[in-house]
Amino acid sequence: MAHFLRGRLAGIQNDFSAGISPELFMLDDVARFGINSQMSALAYDPVQGLLAVGTNETQYGSGQVYVFGQKRVSVSFTLPRKASIRTLQFCADKLISLDSQNELVIYSLPAGRRQASYTPPGIVTALLTDPSLDWIFLGLQNGDIVSYDLDREVPAPFKIPNLWRERNPRARLLPVISLSLHPRDIGTLLVGYGEGAAIYSFKENAVLKFFSYEVPPGAPGGDSDPSTMNVARHPKLTHALWHPIGTFILTGHEDGSLVFWDPKDGRLVMARTLQDRDVDKPGTKTGTYQAGPETFTVREPLIRIAWCCKKNPDDTGILVAGGAPARQSSKGLTFLDLGGTPIYATSSWQALSDHFGAPKRQFILETPAMANVVDFCLIPRFSPYYAGAQDPIAVMAQMSSGEVITLSFPNGHPISPTNQLHVSMSFVHPFVNKIAVAQIERGRWLGMTESRQQGPPILRGGAEAPRPLKRFEGRNIIQTAHADGTIRLWDTGHADEIENEGVLQVDVARALGRLDDVEISQMSLSGATAELAVGMQTGEVVIFRWDKNQKYGLEAPMEAFNAPPPGSLTIIKDRTDPGLKEGLLPFVLLDQRQGRVSAIKMSDVGFAGIGYENGSVTIIDMRGPAVIFQATLADLISQKKHGSLRRRSNSASQGASDYPTLMEFGVMTLEGEDYSSILLFVGTKLGRIATFKLLPEAKGGYSAQFAGSTSLEGRVISICPVNADTGGGAYASQNAVGNLRNGIKVNGVVVAVTPAEVRIFKPTSAKGAHKTWDRALCDSAGIVRYQDSGYALVGFFGDGFTKAFSLPGLKELGEARVDRIVDVKKLSDAVFTKSGDALAWTGPSELAFMNVWGTGQGLMPSNDRLFDPQHVIPPRPTISNLQWISGTQYVTPADMDTLIGGPGRKPSRRMLEQSIADEQQRSNQRRPTGGAAAAQGQDESYWQYMQRQLNERTEKLGIMGDSMDRLEESSMGWADDVNKFVSQTKRKVIIGGECFPFPFSVR
Repeated sequence: MAHFLRGRLAGIQNDFSAGISPELFMLDDVARFGINSQMSALAYDPVQGLLAVGTNETQYGSGQVYVFGQKRVSVSFTLPRKASIRTLQFCADKLISLDSQNELVIYSLPAGRRQASYTPPGIVTALLTDPSLDWIFLGLQNGDIVSYDLDREVPAPFKIPNLWRERNPRARLLPVISLSLHPRDIGTLLVGYGEGAAIYSFKENAVLKFFSYEVPPGAPGGDSDPSTMNVARHPKLTHALWHPIGTFILTGHEDGSLVFWDPKDGRLVMARTLQDRDVDKPGTKTGTYQAGPETFTVREPLIRIAWCCKKNPDDTGILVAGGAPARQSSKGLTFLDLGGTPIYATSSWQALSDHFGAPKRQFILETPAMANVVDFCLIPRFSPYYAGAQDPIAVMAQMSSGEVITLSFPNGHPISPTNQLHVSMSFVHPFVNKIAVAQIERGRWLGMTESRQQGPPILRGGAEAPRPLKRFEGRNIIQTAHADGTIRLWDTGHADEIENEGVLQVDVARALGRLDDVEISQMSLSGATAELAVGMQTGEVVIFRWDKNQKYGLEAPMEAFNAPPPGSLTIIKDRTDPGLKEGLLPFVLLDQRQGRVSAIKMSDVGFAGIGYENGSVTIIDMRGPAVIFQATLADLISQKKHGSLRRRSNSASQGASDYPTLMEFGVMTLEGEDYSSILLFVGTKLGRIATFKLLPEAKGGYSAQFAGSTSLEGRVISICPVNADTGGGAYASQNAVGNLRNGIKVNGVVVAVTPAEVRIFKPTSAKGAHKTWDRALCDSAGIVRYQDSGYALVGFFGDGFTKAFSLPGLKELGEARVDRIVDVKKLSDAVFTKSGDALAWTGPSELAFMNVWGTGQGLMPSNDRLFDPQHVIPPRPTISNLQWISGTQYVTPADMDTLIGGPGRKPSRRMLEQSIADEQQRSNQRRPTGGAAAAQGQDESYWQYMQRQLNERTEKLGIMGDSMDRLEESSMGWADDVNKFVSQTKRKVIIGGECFPFPFSVR
């Protein structure tokens, strides 16, 4: 009976939820966007063009493995048990992960599932794979090295004991620090221990060389500590890696030293830090000293070292994370460009030493100053060899804050993840601090394709699974505001095929003309006008509009970024990114110095409403643009003039400062009027809803006036204008405003929700219907539609449930539990769409996409395809002819199978496929291709072209002549065979009296 009376009190005669039964309200867990927890590992496959991301186990979930491909290709893997991912490595058609529970898990990329798992006999401290091998080498804490057979999915009997005990039998704890195969000789392994490194030969089953770094007395070493300078030191080894062609090896140590060695005779070539050289020589003065000899600079530990090379592996450079003085102001990765490697056989020892001691150039690839680099992943163009460091185009740096940043290599320019990485990666590139959702018509969104200068694609692999196509629904366009002042817009879809998968990017920091203090507080998108309004924590408002850049490719002058005068609208079209040809361009900047922007709304009819933290309200007419209204709520609303539906007994809350929290435009008839108009509803922190009326003026343009207010209980979290006759939305659409010219009236009401209650009323009346929430407070709410059956009010509540209520009776239709899916503490940031979709945070960097009109289905695994068998792994680099002539024993991957698996082991399936592909590739390389001939023809003269054509024609005529000769020979041979057959048949007939088998006689 109560719900029947509510409809009458609200002035609504119809039941808008009559066609919705309780069993229809069931929650479907549709998709995830973002990363579920803190990132812990990165890996890249240049052959398939895939990126793998591992996460830590936190309060938001267990560690997971994500594999991202082109566009929206994404597959996630869960671990067998709760753990954090420590290491990820691609190996041919498999992905290898090592977690904190010391479990090795192998994932099949073609099948898209977990294939095998293995628990080694000890704590794994180093992991090594190679795309050309079917073996995994595991370095253990006790110093041993064990192996695992990827093809048979069983542990291999091959084992390498602790090699360093040959050098120092008294050593106790000698864990394997690093493992690295020779880049060209697969039969040679570099093993790093805490006390030094060793080169092991699979062929000889013996150690070839040991390398132990000692800093003699009087030498500064890496840390230049005066208290220990007069004694010999042995800094602990932290890294060991090969030169890209194996000519030298490099060891990194805990004091920040980079030590280069000659692997042939074991001699030290150069010991240096990132700033100083010859730190192993007594008397060397370094730049780490301060005012006196008793002070020194603390150096960061070496986090990661990569010896990179260009397409020519002799041209190298070293990329280092860490190792810089702690007092260094700029943060980032240090790159030492060594240039071309001197020829070992003809270069003097001093030339080799100077090659590493005096690089061609040295610079820093800068990263944000508020966090340190904890790891990085290089993005090679194609080759998976040379430790994944040949000809890289970019580097992804993992930060201590949990974020990731992508830099071009080697110049270090920031690379935006927009249309380069999967949209889930943008949630940590950098973090998202606010989201909003707008529905845009399908045709409009298909036309919003951004045209921007962009480098080569990073993710190229995979293929999306086919999905149903829903052509007639509005598209859910999410807006994500990031910590660096960037907003990205993209289509979340409806669990259907996304026709426009592109991502739009808006650079708010550039529009403001600064890089600091760019935190975005509010944003609102109008799909009909393609305008985006952005409010800042510092009080500025920037409005972007879809347009073509008239100054494409031209950098704006410095005068264009001058601070505008306070309180005025400033046109900022000159602040457009020169690399953006068409997209959302900066249009207007407003700085009224009224405090933080607490609410903003961009309408579909050319108006923008802005609310500030000091209580002021501003309305902008975009036709000018011009500010048509500006006032404070304290001057407009008073308790004496406007009654409330419920008197508050708390006088302290009445005296507290009030400010806007929510805005919405609508078209309806106010109580007591006989015409409809454009209205702006402003909800406040203390529960008031102020109504502003926008009216056309005789001279053109519009004016705004305050129409009244209504009071509710608590902060306003949702305002929904509703047509009281149909139940549909009474929003300010272009069609509704156009009908005002014809005198069409809209009988509308407002459904307003606070944490404590929901009210349905006709503005600006104090009458209406309300319902108080019983068990828990409401965190977010919205009106959604179920097909053509009706409308319902849906909300997320603090007890971890989502509930649906009928309109206008506010009778509970059903509920579903969501606390097992989303983070209940962040439900206030959740949003509903008009079609019944919901977006809510599951953690700091992951969103859950749900639908309330489902069947109770849980999250389904992705059916996207990751592996493309057409992308074949290239042959592994081998030793040079000179090395082979000098006596170097060449070991093939097949030899490694024999050495590790034994002589009776049959070739694996992948090895057979790889050998066939290698042979086909070699045969293709032996014959010239049409593309090569075409490229050659571009540089030849006319007479050279005629000569080449004549030669080719002569060659073809010769081939044709050979073919005719072979045809003539074949014809003569066939005629001879026929004559012989006929003669034999005649002889048999005459001698034996046999009948001729053919139906014709022989005369």
